[in-house]
Amino acid sequence: MTANDRKRLRRTFRSRRRALSSREQCDHALAVSRHFFSSGLVLRARTIGLYMANDGELDLTPLIVRLDAAGKRLALPVIRAAPGQASVLEFYRYDRDRPLVTNRYGIAEPAPGARYLPLPQIDLLLMPLVAFDRHGTRLGMGAGYYDRLLGGTGPTLRPLLVGVAHEVQRSAAPLPAEGWDVPLDGVLTEHGWQALPD
Repeated sequence: MTANDRKRLRRTFRSRRRALSSREQCDHALAVSRHFFSSGLVLRARTIGLYMANDGELDLTPLIVRLDAAGKRLALPVIRAAPGQASVLEFYRYDRDRPLVTNRYGIAEPAPGARYLPLPQIDLLLMPLVAFDRHGTRLGMGAGYYDRLLGGTGPTLRPLLVGVAHEVQRSAAPLPAEGWDVPLDGVLTEHGWQALPD
């Protein structure tokens, strides 16, 4: 599959999630929060990496509020410029009493001074995505941040990787996978939790 084919796939699935109404977005966010707590995932993790939604991604705010109230340690991604190389994704402690700042993509992230949490300290990582398939292949936005983060960490040190999406982002056909892609362990949508590959 060519780079242009991947771009077309991203356009298709991004347009699907953007086409959801505000009411559908809200309903899906609440459903995912309920499904997360009923799935048993909450019992498997003390420290959870999440994301702040952008571009039609499924909003995790209701889940963040419940996890914070449950005493879970939460972490959000921060994009850090690395001198002389590609920018990297790192996770920092989320504290509801500390303000978030907006990065160059318009996404909220912890402000400077937040505590850094290395990936091996995170038990469960809830990841945004553009599309996913039944084999656990995740199609991201194309910048490669998660690929670089996960590729630099051995399999035994990685958290449980859970994609979070709207069902309209499920691809019936297998998605293209590269050698550096790390498959998802499962996916969480408004329809519920599903371990992958099925």
